[in-house]
Amino acid sequence: MESISAEANYVLQFINQTNQSIFLTGKAGTGKTTLLKEIIKTTHKNCVVVAPTGIAALNAGGVTIHSMFQLPFGGFIPNNSSAHFSDNTKFETKATLRRHFRMSSLKKAVIQNMELLIIDEVSMLRADLMDAIDFMLQSVRRKNLPFGGVQVLFIGDLLQLPPIIREEEWRTLSNYYKGKFFFHSHCIQQNPPLYIELSKIFRQTDERFISVLNNLRNNTITQKDRQILNEFVQPHFDLKANKGYITLTTHNAKADSINSQSLQDLEGKSKTFFAEVTGDFPDKIYPIEDKLELKIGAQIMFIKNDLSLEKRYFNGKMGIIKSLSEGEILVSFPEEKTTIEVEKYEWENIRYTVNENTKEIEEEVLGTFVHYPIKLAWAITVHKSQGLTFDKAALDVSQVFLPGQAYVALSRLRSLDGLVLLSQLQMNGISSDEDVMEYAENKASETVLENRLKQETKKYIHNYLNVSFDWTDLAQEWRNHKFSYNENSEQATKSKHATWAKTQAESIENILEPSRKFITQLERLFKDDAVDFNFISQRIFAAYNYFFQPMDNLVYEILWKLEEVVRTKKAKAFHDELLVLEDLQIKAVLRLMKAKMLIETVVKGESISKEKLVSEEIKYYKINKLDIIREEFKKSNTTLVEDDVDFDRYLKKKKTSKEPKKSTVQETYELWLQKNSIKEIAAIRKLTTQTIGGHLAKLIELETIAITDVLPEDKILELAKAFKGYKEETLNGLKELYGDTFTWDELKMFKASL
Repeated sequence: MESISAEANYVLQFINQTNQSIFLTGKAGTGKTTLLKEIIKTTHKNCVVVAPTGIAALNAGGVTIHSMFQLPFGGFIPNNSSAHFSDNTKFETKATLRRHFRMSSLKKAVIQNMELLIIDEVSMLRADLMDAIDFMLQSVRRKNLPFGGVQVLFIGDLLQLPPIIREEEWRTLSNYYKGKFFFHSHCIQQNPPLYIELSKIFRQTDERFISVLNNLRNNTITQKDRQILNEFVQPHFDLKANKGYITLTTHNAKADSINSQSLQDLEGKSKTFFAEVTGDFPDKIYPIEDKLELKIGAQIMFIKNDLSLEKRYFNGKMGIIKSLSEGEILVSFPEEKTTIEVEKYEWENIRYTVNENTKEIEEEVLGTFVHYPIKLAWAITVHKSQGLTFDKAALDVSQVFLPGQAYVALSRLRSLDGLVLLSQLQMNGISSDEDVMEYAENKASETVLENRLKQETKKYIHNYLNVSFDWTDLAQEWRNHKFSYNENSEQATKSKHATWAKTQAESIENILEPSRKFITQLERLFKDDAVDFNFISQRIFAAYNYFFQPMDNLVYEILWKLEEVVRTKKAKAFHDELLVLEDLQIKAVLRLMKAKMLIETVVKGESISKEKLVSEEIKYYKINKLDIIREEFKKSNTTLVEDDVDFDRYLKKKKTSKEPKKSTVQETYELWLQKNSIKEIAAIRKLTTQTIGGHLAKLIELETIAITDVLPEDKILELAKAFKGYKEETLNGLKELYGDTFTWDELKMFKASL
């Protein structure tokens, strides 16, 4: 991050160097979303992002809480009683919730490999749902620790959107909870996260405005604050005459009515644009309406930040539609005297998967929603304005605001200069929740953060090393496997391998006692207040050299055995048993390799991060091992080697392992380099050919590829003739003139090449 605050730096260190759960909060405009993106990019931990609603999950780049944890809708009672049902309410309990935990092996693998859970927009998360998540993680991970041993980062501003609990639900839940917020849950009361607040405000710089917002947020509004705000009351403000203002109102119907009436009042014909939806992308999580109706002169706002280097717009920036045609929208910013073409934006519906080679959690794109990232902006509700930044806004506050709503509305503005109040604020409606104000007193001071970081980092390194050399559970799995063999006819295929299983179980048994002694030695070394990491490093290297060979041999043995069994008929159950062992054994070896890198990083005095705990050796460990085994196997088992059909008998069709997330244009470019056609790239990426055409135009503009790579020579010559002497800002005139001679993509590509 370019300008990172001290608190943000602490958060990054706590995430990468400890297992401490954190509540990250901050006023509007303090950069919580920016920090979230930085954490996802830099953490070495297997990370999953969830949010209470589909839209919030989409904006955070994650999935919903209910889909991730397979939780039913309805309340949760944190005991083992039977379920409660009535006409209007439904409550699960620990006893009934368990039946929802029967999940696919894919989902289970993600939950078992999870190290960091990020819950965004936690202000909306109910206390009972928080306890349901904790219970679910402990059950599926089989670990009786808070959240099943997963580190949790809670992000949100509790003074913005509160949780919603209906009155009839609360009548039951109030018997179990003191309040409705996530921090009222039993799991948080028993294991409070560290409270870190971002204090540096990036959105506003006007001290007078910041002071009013702080007092409004903390429910300590003064007479002076009232006077300041009353200076901006203009009940007869003419929104038509004063362009560029967006009206913030409390009700959807009112915002929709203002937008549709304002569009109708404009002269000229309207044009409708539809989203391109591919793959699995349910309409309930559409980030914007799939149908966008516009006219020239319409007031719009962008709902995303510009991802390009030019940064020509931001989330909430207002503009005016200057030109409209089937394949092109131009937006002007009158005050800046600039015009830009709006490029489509891609939203992805993802699910999490585990990479079978590296055991890391990755994202798999299920479907995409591609649309222009703009919407009509004469009006918007306060609720939907969350996360946006406005230069000018008129607040329609005739209805009394809910706690926090006035703060959300006012804090969208960069400064008081752009504020218009259409009526006086009704201060009686602006009371912040007392429970939230009380909880805010838990905020950690810098001294607390510094001391806790030292303690927790030491504890984390110790625990990481302990777990890396503790193979008790793994040995038990090998033992169970050894005892699962018997001589009956049904298991004849499997029983042939009983001696092999016994040998492997003995092999891991032989290193258990030395590993226990080493863990005891680590306990002693970490007891000292001043830990000698140089000496610990020497011991880790010696232990690594001693244990790696037998552990690595076990991986070799099981991969070899899988090569054998995959070519044997009627052995699916046996093959699947071996896969479970293979997964655990490889995970243990990769963890051992990472432990060595971790201690190297600590000794050098460097921060623990993603780049410090990955290597080519780790990334390709299984792949390289398989290559060797398959070569050797072919030489020594020529009679067993059958065709590929037999070889694939028990293997699920796996997707190729993905590299870390790249920009959407970069992904298209890499597929283009592999000589894929536009149509093939669209199919691979679950996007439309038009979207891929747009990416290629961008690559031509950046001079990454030449137009001659994309279009045939005769087409380029025709386009050159058409563009000769053409000076218009929009391509609409050319398209009308030449009709179907050129597609929009061809026109855009040629324009990009000029």
